[in-house]
Amino acid sequence: MNRRIFLATAPVGAAAFGAAPNKRQRLSDWLAGKTDPHYTPAAFFLHFGDAYKNGLPAARRHLEYFQATDMDFVKIQFEQTYERQDFLQKPEDWAKLKLRKIDFYEPLLVTVRELVKQAKKDALILMTLYSPYMCAGHCATSPVLRRHLAENPEAVKKGLDILTESQMIFVRACIEAGVDGFYASTQGSEQGQLASPKLFTQYVKPADLVAMKEINAKCRFNILHVCDYVAPYANYDAVLDYPGHVVNCNDRLIGRRLSWPEIQKMFKRPVMGGLDRHGLLAKGSAAELEAEIVKVVKGAPKQFMLGADCTVAGDTDWNRLKQAIALAHRTGA
Repeated sequence: MNRRIFLATAPVGAAAFGAAPNKRQRLSDWLAGKTDPHYTPAAFFLHFGDAYKNGLPAARRHLEYFQATDMDFVKIQFEQTYERQDFLQKPEDWAKLKLRKIDFYEPLLVTVRELVKQAKKDALILMTLYSPYMCAGHCATSPVLRRHLAENPEAVKKGLDILTESQMIFVRACIEAGVDGFYASTQGSEQGQLASPKLFTQYVKPADLVAMKEINAKCRFNILHVCDYVAPYANYDAVLDYPGHVVNCNDRLIGRRLSWPEIQKMFKRPVMGGLDRHGLLAKGSAAELEAEIVKVVKGAPKQFMLGADCTVAGDTDWNRLKQAIALAHRTGA
């Protein structure tokens, strides 16, 4: 795969970052509808590896990546996940889940506070947020969670309630630390994932909305991420009313592909995406990727941010992402 730089631009480093237009104001204006006809914001996300999961090393790596790619905001990866809970053998076991309190999240909160200190004056700071349902999957694996929900959803709900309470401890600590918003993910309404759509409506969605409503009331810039990492969607009907100032999703549904103006109309808010994390962004030639970016941006609504449908592979060349972002910055919708 050719991962070499495909466009010549000025180098982006600490000096260039300091001289650049204030991304914080630019993105705030964009959200308010004051779009630049010659500039499309852009951002891509990846995991940085075991050495950079939390603490000051993670903060330094996030800042290095932000400066190197010239993306339009700082997005902090959530790496303080629940570990596997082997005792979760039957639905009734979910009531025994241990509540993780503030000390559990402190290593990642060190990262959050440092990035707020270093970068908030220049850029919006967003924290990644996995839904309680997604965290439950970390605890028991997704197949076990889905089976338990089908067998006894009320029993599983006790575990989801514990995970939701823990999530709110983290959310409120992040807000207190000064984040501007969250990149809040949802799963569970993908095609065929749960035994019945009612399980999502009655158990997954209420847990999702606890944090989402809180951050929507208290934060200025939240991105709703409709995550298809596990499975594709037939439609987005179940999450159209979710809070979030911007929506990031895949434009490819089962059997059809949506246009970005359609997605914006469906969700009634600005949209983010356009590139398949497994497609040209990962393996296309320089010319193919450049042509795809221009095509996507030119066919998008004015309040559009270029990005991928989900997190890109951790070994992706930062220069490749930098050049994709640079092209978006020179291309208006």
